[in-house]
Amino acid sequence: MPELPTGSLPVRVDAPTEQRYAPSADLDLLGARQILQVINEADRTVAEAVGAVLDPLAVVVEDAVAALQRGNRVHYVGAGTSGRLGVLDAAELPPTFNAPRTWFCAHIAGGPGALLAAVEDAEDDTAGGAHEIARCARTGDVVVGIAASGRTPYVLGALQAAAELGCRTALIAANPHAAAAEWVDVFIGVDTGPEVITGSTRMKAATAQKLLLNAFSSAVMVRLGRVFSNFMIDMVPTNAKLRGRMLNILVEATGHSEDECHRTLDAAGGDLRAALVALLADREVAAARGALAGHGNRVRDAVAALTD
Repeated sequence: MPELPTGSLPVRVDAPTEQRYAPSADLDLLGARQILQVINEADRTVAEAVGAVLDPLAVVVEDAVAALQRGNRVHYVGAGTSGRLGVLDAAELPPTFNAPRTWFCAHIAGGPGALLAAVEDAEDDTAGGAHEIARCARTGDVVVGIAASGRTPYVLGALQAAAELGCRTALIAANPHAAAAEWVDVFIGVDTGPEVITGSTRMKAATAQKLLLNAFSSAVMVRLGRVFSNFMIDMVPTNAKLRGRMLNILVEATGHSEDECHRTLDAAGGDLRAALVALLADREVAAARGALAGHGNRVRDAVAALTD
């Protein structure tokens, strides 16, 4: 691996995000509606750029599924906006998919305080990133670095430490030519090009990161059986809206009446997955639980076992 960047000397980053975006050259002369139009037209290109890196992203999805199935964890590591997006994605998984909180661990340069305010020079702390991963990760984990430039010292330090631990490493960058591509296991270099405001990677680069992380973690949850058809079946009903959504899912997925779905959900103690199997297989909740336990908690397999 190459020597990682350190120190506080000025660094000129050679990345597409640091180049000028010609259509916004007169941005400061435009009215509000025109500024928004320029930003919106640039944003339209992000989804296409993300679509070009689905192959390497799929590799990391399967890496993460395998790691979680054997009891390991997935780590996100980032600084600034990149780090905040990692924290956001990890935080949304327990309520959405009832994923154990230990499955996804997010690390941000500067610690929790950096979620609300910039922490000076935190992203340049190579040793800090390495220490964080050495402290929290173990052999077999998957460590995903998030860095618009592809060269953030905190992130690269963490990835290097992860590799030395025997973790699987991946880097999401808005710089397709990042040098780190040569030594991480999987490189996801999304080409979002120059930013509307030069160097402001909270714009297109961050939008791409949000799309990639959202797709990545959602695909992992689907592959782990926490989705049936296109329904969330492990969500935590923490409010009235979510309790209503559970009932709607049962009605739509099974075709049974709302009253019958409500009774079955009550009989299952609010366990949507068990209620779903019971209704689809036309069996008691106890039988549904047994089938789920014997078939990896997968709805389709449990229903097949009860109806064959």
